[in-house]
Amino acid sequence: MSDFRTKLGVDGGGFYYYGICAAGGMFSAGATHLAVTPLDVLKVNMQVNPIKFHSIASGLNILWKEEGPSSLWRGWSGKLFGYGVQGGLKFGLYEFFKSRYTNTLVDQKQSVVFFLSSASAQVFADVALCPFEAVKVRVQTQPNFAKGLSDGFPKLYAREGISGFYKGLLPLWGRNLPFSMIMFTTFEHSADFIYRKFLQRRKEECSRTQQLGVTCVAGYTAGTVGTIASNPADNIVSSLYNKKANTVLQAARNIGLVNLFTRSLPIRVAIVGPVLTLQWFFYDSIKVLNGLPTSGGHIRGVESGA
Repeated sequence: MSDFRTKLGVDGGGFYYYGICAAGGMFSAGATHLAVTPLDVLKVNMQVNPIKFHSIASGLNILWKEEGPSSLWRGWSGKLFGYGVQGGLKFGLYEFFKSRYTNTLVDQKQSVVFFLSSASAQVFADVALCPFEAVKVRVQTQPNFAKGLSDGFPKLYAREGISGFYKGLLPLWGRNLPFSMIMFTTFEHSADFIYRKFLQRRKEECSRTQQLGVTCVAGYTAGTVGTIASNPADNIVSSLYNKKANTVLQAARNIGLVNLFTRSLPIRVAIVGPVLTLQWFFYDSIKVLNGLPTSGGHIRGVESGA
């Protein structure tokens, strides 16, 4: 039985392991992003029309009164399917690249491995996400554009061709690459710190409940730190998709340096912190249910006391 588990990669590094990681990432990302669709609708409108939507409370009230409660769920299909696909590739490929880079870059600090692994995974994940995001943002901010993905995809293609789906790819990378690199690295180090300094035990010596608790705390920390770092690019993505600017530079100038870092930041923190916490919890719960270890807690050199 142990030989069979090793061949499948149940303990990491094989098809079974990466497949479960991808499935877990797809479910956790798709479900959590779907749940916060109303906040995402508000966030995008605050970025595109900050004068009208200047706060969370008033913004939700405006959407509810002017367009009805259904307006808060515009773009739900893009959130579910787009971020589901992105999450599957992001988590699955992160584990794949982390295994490969760990074996190749044996003399490098593991932070380098975490940065490279998350960046490599995110490049592919965003290529898959970009068409969904292009339609989603338009559906959320242009009520007459389309109802969802089914009519949004053909309408966008008819208007702008293939390039319309990937107009925001570079700023999407600009937003998600630093976010992913900081998020995964922060998660790994946060989980390791909790095991060493608070629990003062190796992960294998902790119960599954304790391990999932570590996952939640590290996930929230990672989401908050990553959100702050990626906020400027997130504002630029929304501006480009809604034709408030034609280039990244023009969008940055229109928004302004201070606003790049502060506009919609509170609501993004409100969204991303809980979302990432639930995402990591669901992801690791799925791994545990399939006989796999939880994430984090294995930074090289720590277990030997280095």
